[in-house]
Amino acid sequence: MMASSSTRHRVLALYKELHRLGRDYPDPAYDFNGRMRRMFERNKSLTDPEEIEKALKLGEYIKNETLALYSLKKYRHLKQKYPLSSDSPSQS
Repeated sequence: MMASSSTRHRVLALYKELHRLGRDYPDPAYDFNGRMRRMFERNKSLTDPEEIEKALKLGEYIKNETLALYSLKKYRHLKQKYPLSSDSPSQS
């Protein structure tokens, strides 16, 4: 029972993190939070610990990829705001 409670807390924490990340998703037509919710609802009946762990790892992967997307978006925005000067030695 203790492992089940621990797993439940991990799942809820992941859900909350993904939900918060979904607020700022750049493409509103993608419906990040709706897709994420449906993914969690599809997996709510999982009982095999290996399958649960596999689903958690997929959720963590999605979280990390979304964070990377946001970092890239911020980088691109900053790069547009502060273009390289013509006397700068680096080119990109």
